[in-house]
Amino acid sequence: MATVSQITADPALETHLFWDQYKTTIIAVVAILVLGALGYVGFQLYTTRRAADATTLLAAAKSAQDYQQVIDRYPGSEPAASAYLLLAAQQRATRDSTGANTTLHKFIDQYPKHELITTAWMGVAANLESLGKNDEALSTYQRLATEYPQSFNAPLAMLAEVPFLKAKSRFDEARRVCETLLTQYRDSIVSNEAMRELTSLPQAAPTAKTPAQVTVHAEPPIPMARPEETAAPAATP
Repeated sequence: MATVSQITADPALETHLFWDQYKTTIIAVVAILVLGALGYVGFQLYTTRRAADATTLLAAAKSAQDYQQVIDRYPGSEPAASAYLLLAAQQRATRDSTGANTTLHKFIDQYPKHELITTAWMGVAANLESLGKNDEALSTYQRLATEYPQSFNAPLAMLAEVPFLKAKSRFDEARRVCETLLTQYRDSIVSNEAMRELTSLPQAAPTAKTPAQVTVHAEPPIPMARPEETAAPAATP
């Protein structure tokens, strides 16, 4: 006759008892996992299909209305981001600089980490310049160069600062910008232009010397007079 310990040690019996006790929970967990996997696969298929449709629509776009359709139908997608930039470029081409900047700011707000974010800021600055808002344009170029120093647009933004600084007769600042370009971005395509701008700047005024730096051309110092030698005492007889 099997003892109690022999019965409880039977693996098959233990498995059967475990299943009877937890089968409802096990079935529920498996169902959740299966539904989750199906949902993930379905989402991936939907995302892929949506991206493909957005790309196809963008490729066929030619007018501002077409680009806006991509933005409206596929918000947040990569094709929509490209549509913003293409729409802004088309608006600028039709001299609608205000509308172009509105479009670019929407792109900047929705895609702050996009790899072309600095390109959008360069467009904003250029549009401000075309609108005659030179102070705002200069500030935008300076902000871009400061906040995105590793961007391929950073040296371009710095070079764009120089004409504004020259127009304000801020020649020392313009010179520093050119010198920075020649040292930090000497391998950039703008280095030659930076050199040309630097050589066109007025020569820096000589710095006034401080009293410690002024060399006084005085007469050579007169040697100190040697003390007269004391006469030797007369010999006593």
